[in-house]
Amino acid sequence: MLEQALAALAAAGGAAVVQAAGTDAWSGLRQAVASWFGRGDARREQVELERLDQTSAELEGTHDGVAELRIRLETAWQTRIEALLEDMDEAERDRAADQLLSLLSQHVHGRVVSAGDGSVSVGGNVNISAPHGVAGWHVGTVNVNPPPPGTPQG
Repeated sequence: MLEQALAALAAAGGAAVVQAAGTDAWSGLRQAVASWFGRGDARREQVELERLDQTSAELEGTHDGVAELRIRLETAWQTRIEALLEDMDEAERDRAADQLLSLLSQHVHGRVVSAGDGSVSVGGNVNISAPHGVAGWHVGTVNVNPPPPGTPQG
């Protein structure tokens, strides 16, 4: 079982793949993720490119149940990343994790967020209003992760 930090990194990777599909960021992220999985093996990299293309095509062709599909695909990519990391020795895993973190920081603009079952995660502003009455919102645990120092606030 992967330690929590690596599991979170794998979740961020899975989310990044699904969030980038069909956007301007897709081409660069697609190639970078395939190269990361390929680890220098051109055949393996090509297989990953095909898997990534399949993910993008699934997202393009679906309108009904898109939220469920996105969750399923994010989980699938997270699982693939975790499996690759689990098969590595500690030194190789550390290098691969650093490479994945670098890849995500280069190709994902904004924050990648994810949430567990029964949770909501937001990587931006949240506006709650009740123009026609009272809004109710039950909040359990709230974790606030402020932006790094020097980040402009809007």
